[in-house]
Amino acid sequence: MATTDLKQIAPGVLAWQPGHEATWGMANCGLIVSGGQALVIDTPYTPALTDAFLSAARAAAGPDVPLDRVAVTHANGDHTWGLQQLPGADVFATHAALEHQCLEPKPQQLQSLLHDTDPGQPLGWYFRRHFGKFDFAGIQVLPPTTTFAGRHDLAIGQIPAELHEVGPAHTVGDLIVHLPEQRVVFAGDIVFAGDHPSHWAGPLERVSAACARILDLDPEWIVPGHGPLMTPDDLRGYVAYLDDLADQAYVMHGQGRPAVEAARILIKEDRYPGLGLPERLAITLSTEYRHLDQDSAAPDLLELMDHAARIAWDRSSAETAAS
Repeated sequence: MATTDLKQIAPGVLAWQPGHEATWGMANCGLIVSGGQALVIDTPYTPALTDAFLSAARAAAGPDVPLDRVAVTHANGDHTWGLQQLPGADVFATHAALEHQCLEPKPQQLQSLLHDTDPGQPLGWYFRRHFGKFDFAGIQVLPPTTTFAGRHDLAIGQIPAELHEVGPAHTVGDLIVHLPEQRVVFAGDIVFAGDHPSHWAGPLERVSAACARILDLDPEWIVPGHGPLMTPDDLRGYVAYLDDLADQAYVMHGQGRPAVEAARILIKEDRYPGLGLPERLAITLSTEYRHLDQDSAAPDLLELMDHAARIAWDRSSAETAAS
């Protein structure tokens, strides 16, 4: 599995970006190093990927710098399931991140979906296509050790870091990491670059508001949860996408069109050209519809994945037939 080394964004601030556009699970991580101290931002999906990241992090930090603090931007597995490779670390997250951790499928469930579903059906096909490169065996999901609401400040040597709670948005428990002196924000999955997002908590106006908060911090660089680094102008473009998608959801919900139908219409129109994984629109629009319906029930994440898988399956079948 191809990965990249850590890249310096600013002095003492590095990002690990494994790339892989138009796929799930390849999340960006970060490292802040100063004065013999370090802060890790998120961990990769699996122990093997995490070991690759930590090897690069230790090489960058130096042999005498302990990797004993981690800021978790949210509780999705592709940002947290590597925590077991840092035993004893102090893990910072929002109080609300614990709530999403309860909703998230367990590693054993994903392993079962990979191996026990029918590859000849949309969900089994989709999971193998996007998650087949990961080994979820033996993963222990660890809870954060230090939780907060609102804001939590840290000092990493001479570098101040601000953890700002911005959820519920992508999930119920999102935070961003702001480095004011370096003018860098690690945005987690508040921001996706290159692909359509899959927002599980919403509504979209809260994701957009979280992006506005990032812009108000006047960063030079934004590290999204997935994809390449972004400038403030890039982020403004993403906000325009979120706001337009919210408008489309409102109109089609008012027309009585189901969320999945709305997703298929937007995909057929090619309304958002250039973004990968358009089937994720079914997830984000379903989330938006729950808010429009004032439905406070916990979402069925597997059902949402099945909606996305069926759209991707149909698109793949159409492409095969046309070739």
